Amino acid sequence: MAHKLTPKDLKKLNSKKGLKQFLSEEPITISKVLKTLNYESRLKDLQEELIKLQHWVTDNNEKVVIIFEGRDAAGKGGAIRRTTEHLNPREFKVVALPKPSVEEKGQWYFQRYIKRLPREGKIVFFDRSWYNRAVVEPVNGFCTQEEYNIFMNQVNQFERMLIESGIRLIKFYFSISKDEQEKRFEDIKSSPIKKWKYSAVDQKALELWDDYTSYKDKMFAETSTEIAPWIVIRANRKTKARVETIEHILNIIPYNPKNEKIIEHVEVEEKIMD
Repeated sequence: MAHKLTPKDLKKLNSKKGLKQFLSEEPITISKVLKTLNYESRLKDLQEELIKLQHWVTDNNEKVVIIFEGRDAAGKGGAIRRTTEHLNPREFKVVALPKPSVEEKGQWYFQRYIKRLPREGKIVFFDRSWYNRAVVEPVNGFCTQEEYNIFMNQVNQFERMLIESGIRLIKFYFSISKDEQEKRFEDIKSSPIKKWKYSAVDQKALELWDDYTSYKDKMFAETSTEIAPWIVIRANRKTKARVETIEHILNIIPYNPKNEKIIEHVEVEEKIMD
């Protein structure tokens, strides 16, 4: 069935961006071009709202922490890049910590994360966070059962203290299917510019899928609280996931002036079915 074009569609297709899509080397259809153009247009509108949000955070000395968790290759990094693309780099940080040093291993587990919390007027994005100890570490044997139990006993109170101290905390979990994870791993391994991303942990991710699911379910059951709920992003479609992530941020943070016509209200999911 042919795609029924509206005047608005025709205007988009005749734009520079639309014509550029048709000139690409990849197989292309009108439907695919329109989908890409609609995504880019929507993303631009949302990114403009994010700039307003950042100004509000700075002007009101707010402190914002946004956590991105999920399975390997779930699209966390891409979502962070689209979210921060046009923000003032002086007013935010992206934190992606390596494995702890010998010194850090001897510290209270949360200590290395406390050092990265935002000052007034700043936003911090955690590309993986203290929740490494809830899933990745126990699945791969990077922590003991006792260390895991201590973390699970402390994390809700830790987050309550952050929130009561004035930090606005948002927790995202990016959910993908096993087939999609496998497909993305193959894409990464075959790409000369991406294959560096394929780590030893990634190599075991599919084999340990059920173990990840088990610990993820425990994490949701015990750490999705009223004051700090998990927001599940269905991430098999990267573009949809990125848009929904920004929509959630704009909905949750009470910045002003807020253009309600731009922001689509989305419901928070606190359960996951991957």
